[in-house]
Amino acid sequence: MTLAPTSAKTTLPQRPRVPSRLRRESLVGWGFAGPFVAVFGLVFLAPIGYALYLSLFRDRLIGGTSFVGVDNYRQALTDPQFWEGLARVLLFLAVQVPVMLGIALLVALAIDSGRLYGKAFFRVSVFLPYAVPAVVASLMWGFVYGTRFGLVGNINDAFGITLPDPLSPSLVLASIGNIVTWEFVGYNMLIFYAALKAVPRSLYEAAAIDGAGEWRIVTAVKLPAIRGALVIATIFSIIGSFQLFNEPSILQKLAPNAITSDFTPNLYTYSLSFSGQQHNYAATVAIVMGVFTAIIAYTVQLRGMRKG
Repeated sequence: MTLAPTSAKTTLPQRPRVPSRLRRESLVGWGFAGPFVAVFGLVFLAPIGYALYLSLFRDRLIGGTSFVGVDNYRQALTDPQFWEGLARVLLFLAVQVPVMLGIALLVALAIDSGRLYGKAFFRVSVFLPYAVPAVVASLMWGFVYGTRFGLVGNINDAFGITLPDPLSPSLVLASIGNIVTWEFVGYNMLIFYAALKAVPRSLYEAAAIDGAGEWRIVTAVKLPAIRGALVIATIFSIIGSFQLFNEPSILQKLAPNAITSDFTPNLYTYSLSFSGQQHNYAATVAIVMGVFTAIIAYTVQLRGMRKG
């Protein structure tokens, strides 16, 4: 006796239905985040994607634009002009950033101490140069540095002396560092001062009860308490140093022999794109520089926020 085969119905697991309330909440969330995502993609992701696309091609005299893959990156990594500009920026970073942050920290500590007379006026005076546009600041200091028409030249004529030329090839990097320090000391001072104001005063009182002096309070209480602000300011300063462009670009007209077209990587990229019409290679150099900056900034962040 044989049994007739029966067709068994296979029951597939049903997908759980998302409640309508959760769907509405998701739509509301995307409604709030959507404008930011759209702007972020338009002004940040799209330019990076287009630069990556350009970096994979090269304009040729014969044949037009052709795909070259990573050849542009090989050329950038062996380009002596790029490495000279990068070395110059690294030297600028190693000297200017510690000086600038040190001055800003001292000013913030002086204002926070409560012993500075007229601290409101002093705070505004230190911060005021940050409100001056970088182009205006560079032009102003460029005329101050001038040996024929500026303050240095007037001092030479008045006293019959010959001061060193701030725009000479040996001093122009230090002169640019002075301009950047003058511009951003107030900005970093404000970051440090805001962090100091957030430190509970009870910590200072406890340290004073334990017999700690002013210097001990600064080193054992204030500086550890604003460690995060110090790291943030350092990262911002590093990124700004790698992006050095406005000051050398403006001063280049006043010191063409000292500031060349490849003085900094950003100035080199600008010269390649707008003067040399090498848009593809300029995009490659910009991407390499962006990756290098991101690696350095991330490394500093990891080391700075590491628990001791």
